[in-house]
Amino acid sequence: MTLGFKTYGVIKAGFDVVIASILLISLLPLLVFVGVAVSLDGGPVFFRHRRLGQFHKPFNVVKFRTMCVDAEQRLAALLDASPDARAEWQASRKLKNDPRVTRVGNFLRRTSLDELPQLLNVLRCEMSLVGPRPIVAAEASNFGRHLDEILSVKPGITGLWQVSGRSDLRYLRRVALEATYARHRNAILDLYILLMTPAAVLRARGAY
Repeated sequence: MTLGFKTYGVIKAGFDVVIASILLISLLPLLVFVGVAVSLDGGPVFFRHRRLGQFHKPFNVVKFRTMCVDAEQRLAALLDASPDARAEWQASRKLKNDPRVTRVGNFLRRTSLDELPQLLNVLRCEMSLVGPRPIVAAEASNFGRHLDEILSVKPGITGLWQVSGRSDLRYLRRVALEATYARHRNAILDLYILLMTPAAVLRARGAY
């Protein structure tokens, strides 16, 4: 690494704010269009979910809502009725064929458009453009000895996990990728991930 961690962190923070501001302004028409599409089923436009940020500090991740308004009840009913779905959920906290996801939400997830409001989290200095995905507190134990190392880094909108296959990867592989980024993060790695992100979005591998 040519930059010290402190210098790298300062430069990265400035870069994040500048790029997030530019993207929010330039993508405003798209954001409004998506917001209207999401609102047509009568629910809220945005979904806020509590996650663990840098140094274990909790914050609300902002996304476009992709699920029906009674998502929690539907999940509970499905897990109660289907052992296969329950095993899948316990293994990864995700369902490949999730009945809670709306038709608009399915498109947003496939294209990763649901993630765009997290640019607001970047402007609030809660997230970075590149970093480990923010962790749900209920999943923290799955990260084992790597948890503190991963949470020493500001979470990101994109990262090694996203450009490597996302939810198609085993959970342990996700943990390994997130820990690798936290351990070896640098400007060149960040640039590589940013450049790889558009191709990963277009492939939509593991996006569900």
